[in-house]
Amino acid sequence: MPSSALSRPLLDPERARSRGGPRLIAVSRHDGALRHTATHQHARGQLLGAYRGLLTVYAGERQWVVPAQQAVWIPPGQPHGLRSHGPYAGYSAYLSPSACAGLPDAPCVLQASALLLAAVERAAGWREDGADSSDPAGRRIVELIRDEIRTLPRAGAALLLPREPRLQRLAIALSDQPSDTRSLEDWASAIGMAPRTLARRYQAETGLTVGAWRQRARLMRAQEMLAGGAAVTTVALELGYDNVSAFIAMFKRELGATPGRYGALADREGPARP
Repeated sequence: MPSSALSRPLLDPERARSRGGPRLIAVSRHDGALRHTATHQHARGQLLGAYRGLLTVYAGERQWVVPAQQAVWIPPGQPHGLRSHGPYAGYSAYLSPSACAGLPDAPCVLQASALLLAAVERAAGWREDGADSSDPAGRRIVELIRDEIRTLPRAGAALLLPREPRLQRLAIALSDQPSDTRSLEDWASAIGMAPRTLARRYQAETGLTVGAWRQRARLMRAQEMLAGGAAVTTVALELGYDNVSAFIAMFKRELGATPGRYGALADREGPARP
C-alpha cells in the first residue's frame, strides 16, 4: 500500500471484527475525503464500493481498479486494503459470519445495481444497536443484499501477483514504475532468470504474459491518475509513452472511451447517491 496518511475507518474496527451482533452493519460516507486503508482483515464479510470516485482495492494476491459502477465483495478473514483517487463518496456493508453462508468464498468484483445501493443506503441509517436488522423489514433488507451479492454479474478481471519471489519483485517494479520499458531479456538478467523461463512461469502464475500484465497495470494507473485530475499528456508520459496518440489509442481500445472522455464520464455518470 502507498505511504500516504491512513484515513479514519468507516466502521469501528472492533465492530468489524465482531462475530456476534447484528447480521448486517452498513455505513456510508459522503464527505469527499480521500480514503487510504492499510491491509487488514476482520471476521465479517464486507461489501464495499463508491457512489463517486475510483478505488484501488487489494485482496490477497489480487488487485483491482474499481469504478463507481462496481462493488467489491471481501469474504470473512481475507486480508485487504484500499485507496481512493479523486473525490470519494462510498459505502461498506459488513455481514456477520453466519450471514455470509452461501456467498462467494473468494474476493470478487460485482456489477453494482441500483437496488443493491439503495438497500445498503437504507441499512446505513439503522440504529447502532442492530434492532433494525432483526425486525421483519430489516430481515428482508439483509436477504436482499445477500441475494444481490450472490447473483449480480461479476465484473473487472483481477491483476494477480506471481508467487515466485523473483517474479513478484518484477511485478511490483512494473506496478511502481509503469514507465519502465525494459525488455523481457533485460528483466530476466535483472532478476537472475532465463528469459524463456521468466516468460513461461510469469504466464503460468498470473495468466498473462509480462507484456500484457504491464499493459493492464498501466491501464490501472491511468485510471487512477485520470480520476485524480491529471492531464492526459501527463498520464501518457508517466506511463512511458513518448507518443500521446498511442496512449489515447490504447486506452480507447481497452475501455471504449478516450482518456479525456473517460474522466468526464466517471465523474458525471457514477451511480447517484440513493
